[in-house]
Amino acid sequence: MAAVNQVTPAALITARLDRLPMTRHIWTRVTLIALGGVFEVYDLFFTGYVAPGLFADKIFTSTTSSLFGMTGLASFIAALFTGLFIGTIACSFLADKFGRRAIFTYSLLWYSACTLILAFQDTANGVNLWRLIGGIGIGVELVTIDSYISELVPKSSRGKAFAFQQGVGFIAVPLVALLAWLLVPQTVAGLSGWRWVVIFGSFGALVVWVLRWQLPESPRWLAQHGRLAEAEKVIGAIETGVTADLGRAPPPPAPPIAEATHEGRYVEVFAPAYISRTLMMTVVSFGSTIGFYGFANWVPTLLIAKGILVTKSLEYTFIIALAYPLFALASITFADRMERKWQVALSSLGMAVCGVIFSLQTTAGALIVLGVIQTCLLTWLSFSYHNYMAEIYPTRIRARAVGFVYSWSRFSSIFTGFFIAFFLSSFGVPGVFLMIGGCMIVVAATILSFGPRTNQLALEAIAH
Repeated sequence: MAAVNQVTPAALITARLDRLPMTRHIWTRVTLIALGGVFEVYDLFFTGYVAPGLFADKIFTSTTSSLFGMTGLASFIAALFTGLFIGTIACSFLADKFGRRAIFTYSLLWYSACTLILAFQDTANGVNLWRLIGGIGIGVELVTIDSYISELVPKSSRGKAFAFQQGVGFIAVPLVALLAWLLVPQTVAGLSGWRWVVIFGSFGALVVWVLRWQLPESPRWLAQHGRLAEAEKVIGAIETGVTADLGRAPPPPAPPIAEATHEGRYVEVFAPAYISRTLMMTVVSFGSTIGFYGFANWVPTLLIAKGILVTKSLEYTFIIALAYPLFALASITFADRMERKWQVALSSLGMAVCGVIFSLQTTAGALIVLGVIQTCLLTWLSFSYHNYMAEIYPTRIRARAVGFVYSWSRFSSIFTGFFIAFFLSSFGVPGVFLMIGGCMIVVAATILSFGPRTNQLALEAIAH
């Protein structure tokens, strides 16, 4: 059925949401979503930190005898991102069909069960299998988080909300780094330390799962699906909470923006209105993840390759990892002040330059300082990219579209580990960062050339 743009009850509800200030009531809901993301981030990042333990148990090796060898760390990374690719490209439609809250909640249970089973595997094939299956749940979760936050937050504060969500989520990075530093070299209760690091993430996720029941469904999603009474109840509760925080009524809503009333379909992601955005974000997603996880997942291994002992490598990595949440939370001060696509481009170019300089250092002080700077740039890229990706599509296809373009970041990551292992063994650490830098330059050029403006605009206006 052809799209019809008209002022609907759904448009009225979104106008009411967009005029609200960010008070404690809305921040509380963003915090609950962010807590849900902590253990997704934990799972994504523990790869590099448990790697020395996997090497010590002779489950994996740091390099491979062939490009796609299944006994190297690269295969462990590839298994995760294969699962993420399946989850994002094949299952993201579930959040459009069944709602943000439901998928947001149950995908975490999937992850928890699979990760617990993974912790007790003794072979490369067993570890990789459960890493892949668990990755499917994480893939769906990450797409849903982006859609959920973009729809629940007023237009003036989406940048702040994404920076805050990433800041809370990135608490997992120094946490897993600390646990790895303390546990990976040890054996506790007969289990290798890396297994305890994995188990902690599984159990912690169950606690967060309980907290999530306090979250409402996205009022935009409810209204788009004709569930107007439920949408009215949710937006009314938000308005009541904001009024109580302010001590007065919020300002009146701006005139609503007409929107299409038809049900979203996957094919619309490739319709003339959105095909250029889809192609642009596919390139950005593919390239940016090579830079992000090429550094994040390989920091301990890259430090070891530069002659740093395992224990010192994990200690340095923990110090570097503290920058993830601290910089993301500090970014709240500027996240909505600069056009989003410029933030993606500048952070990408910064990563290209800083990475090359990092690769040439040999002293501990220089490695830590440049590692912290590179981590700040990674964090800036992450929250601005996730925010931008969720902003440029309409509510009816947001999860599908984000899932499709985001899946290409997962797809590239399947091979990133193999490529880095190859470059590391053939050209050393400088070769790794030259490859990463080239990808970052392509990302910056693509988004600056083809990306639309999004700052301070209603999601419905961006969709048009």
